[in-house]
Amino acid sequence: MMTALLLFWPALAGILVLLIKGKGAKTVAFVAALVEFAFALFAVSGFDTLSAHAQFALNLPWIESAGIRFSIGMDGISLLMVLLTTFLIPLIVLSSFKHEYRSPNVFYALILFMQTGLIGVFVALDAFLFYFFWEVALIPVYFIAAIWGGANRVPVTFKFFVYTIFGSLFMLAAFVYLYFQTPGSHSSDVNTFYQLPLDAATQSWIFWFLFVAFAIKMPVFPFHTWQPDTYTESPPQASMLLAGIMLKMGIYGVIRWLLPVVPLGVSQWDELVLILAIIGIVYGSVIAIRQHDLKRLIAYSSFAHVGLIAAGIFTLNEQGLQGGVIQMLSHGINVVGLFFIIDIIFSRTQTREINNLGGITQTTPALSIFFMILMLGSIALPLTNGFVGEFLLLSGVFQYNNWFGGIAGLTIILGAVYMLRMFQGVMFGTKTANTDNFTDLTLNEKAVLIPLVIMVFWIGLFPNTFLSISEPAVGNLLNIINR
Repeated sequence: MMTALLLFWPALAGILVLLIKGKGAKTVAFVAALVEFAFALFAVSGFDTLSAHAQFALNLPWIESAGIRFSIGMDGISLLMVLLTTFLIPLIVLSSFKHEYRSPNVFYALILFMQTGLIGVFVALDAFLFYFFWEVALIPVYFIAAIWGGANRVPVTFKFFVYTIFGSLFMLAAFVYLYFQTPGSHSSDVNTFYQLPLDAATQSWIFWFLFVAFAIKMPVFPFHTWQPDTYTESPPQASMLLAGIMLKMGIYGVIRWLLPVVPLGVSQWDELVLILAIIGIVYGSVIAIRQHDLKRLIAYSSFAHVGLIAAGIFTLNEQGLQGGVIQMLSHGINVVGLFFIIDIIFSRTQTREINNLGGITQTTPALSIFFMILMLGSIALPLTNGFVGEFLLLSGVFQYNNWFGGIAGLTIILGAVYMLRMFQGVMFGTKTANTDNFTDLTLNEKAVLIPLVIMVFWIGLFPNTFLSISEPAVGNLLNIINR
């Protein structure tokens, strides 16, 4: 029942928020998101970290005549993604308190509805249920970006929608084919898909159908062109949802539905995927160095970081997979914090152009410290969260191929270049007309940033807190892939 509670609570809260007019909607949404996080912590307290299998499972008939069931549960990988989602959503809601959005009840209800879709993706144990929540998660963020976004929001969000729907159709086609390959009356259960005796040629085309769907969502080069514009034109909270949580759906889909279902297909194409991912690392980093808009810089930075996660996962070794899982946590925390800091800067200066900023650190000791910590976490300074994930990921890539590892390692150098350049240009130097009266953080802004910074150090100093949760599930996944 715990998984069901985590799944349906945000939807019920979203319906309640829809009925509330005025400023009370955001308060109710924030409290509901905090309650959801409390449920997730309770699930962690009762989770058996030695088990590799799904826990808190619920398996009920859904479309019984077709063998499709409402099957949900959480293994260690799922639990960490649920934890990330439930940790970030209250902070994303709280980060919006200084904004006055029109129709706030609709805005906050959409965030909660999206949370239900995200949780559903991470706990679904049936292919068509997974697909259902995959689409459910897309709809709310599309409307958030399209209604409350920037001047170019309509064409940008339309492009985002077309990209993701296009990929989803490929995934649906693959799932339908796999469903009809199951014996007897057919089933779409994940474990049944794992046991299908598919030949290498069949697995090869199924690999591409699934990979395209997941690669668009992450995104991986060259399926990334929707991302920078969407992140830039979306309102701050939508950018946080997209980068902090939603892109993890694609990575999670690779781990749960691609690698173990078509291992022969993966073995045929893993080298090409690593090459694409590494191209994305270098390309995204170089483009980030050239950016002057803070939001676009972080968008390309996120693209580069996801490239490293994808490369690590496709090495099919324990270091790469564990690094991918913990880096999903670290990236979500860092990118949400950085987007929020950009929102703070923009709300005070009405500009995101680095050339129009400077000297902010002279009057903002608190902002300077928080910004620096999140920036250093993003460039993988030892003792921060980014270091743990990038060390494991690069270790996994080096095990796969030394040359690939060496090129992928450029992410650390290039990341330091664009992040330090951004920090120096925004925070140091001479004050400009835009930053002359810049004020330090408010209590509300500190309330958002403090938990994020705590997690930067918690993951950096005590990574086994999280690695021990996912380790049995990762081991079981490798056993299935190598069977």
